[in-house]
Parts: sequence; C-alpha cells; structure tokens
Amino acid sequence: MSPSTTGRRRGVRCPRRRSATAVFLACAALFAGALAGCGAPPELRPDAARALQTQVLAVTEAAAAEDPAGSLKLLDELATRLDQAAASGAVSFKRHQNIRASIAAVRTDLTARQATAETARKAAERLAAEKAAEEEAARAAAAAAPPAAVVVPAPVPANSGKAKAKDKGKD
Repeated sequence: MSPSTTGRRRGVRCPRRRSATAVFLACAALFAGALAGCGAPPELRPDAARALQTQVLAVTEAAAAEDPAGSLKLLDELATRLDQAAASGAVSFKRHQNIRASIAAVRTDLTARQATAETARKAAERLAAEKAAEEEAARAAAAAAPPAAVVVPAPVPANSGKAKAKDKGKD
C-alpha cells in the first residue's frame, strides 16, 4: 500500500461518515417533507415552512459537525416550533404527523450516535487512566528498587619476573 492509502481500504466506508450521511439524508427527508404538499388548502404555510427549514438546516449542520448532543437539542427546538405551527393552524394535522415521524427517525439516529460517542469517550478515558497507573507503578518500582551494586574487579598481582629467570637458565 502506498503511504497515501495507509489505513484505508478501497470500498470500505468509515462508520462515522456513514452515520453522518444517514443523519444528513434523514434531515433532507424531513426538509423535503416540510416543503412538499402544496394542495388546495395549504398543509404548510410558507412562513412556517421557512421557519422549519431554518431549524432543519441547523440540525443538519450540527450533525455534520459531529455534535449529536447539540443536534438533539436543536431537534427538540424543531419539534417545539412544529407543535406551535400546528397549534396556530400553519401546519395541517397530516403534515404535522408526517414531520413528527421524520423527527422521531432522526432522533433515533442521533441518540445512537451520541451513545456511541459517549462509549468511545469513556473507553479513551479508561485507557488513559490505565496508562497513567502503569506509568506511576513503573516510577514507584524504580524508586523502591535498591541502587545497582557497583562491581570493582580485584587488582591483578604484578608479575615478579622470577618465572622468566627460571626459563632462561635451562636453555
């Protein structure tokens, strides 16, 4: 594999990217559902449609920014605006129910993403704590260990020269 493709396999998609795509598509469906339905009596007034579209866009942007908690908060605000619009007659009952179903689908996906992110965060914290504990144990073991003994070799006796004199006389 070349350095530019290290860690990536051809045809394999990143789960995070797949999840973000699913949220984007769900938000797009919600957006399309908010826009559709231009029947005889308007199921959705243009002013209400614009307000809901703005909120859907905010949810989509938060989801794309990998902020599931923020996305859920914005989704709650969207549901509140939808209910207010339905109460004022700006959204028909049928349209309200369809948009509510889309909101529920997006909420399910965002909740799953938030749980996954929380699990990953906790795992990273646990690994960091384990590593810190191992490093602390290694430092404590190094501090408690006795200093290494210094071995000094014994001095070698100097050669007195008597062995050489004996050999010279026998020749």
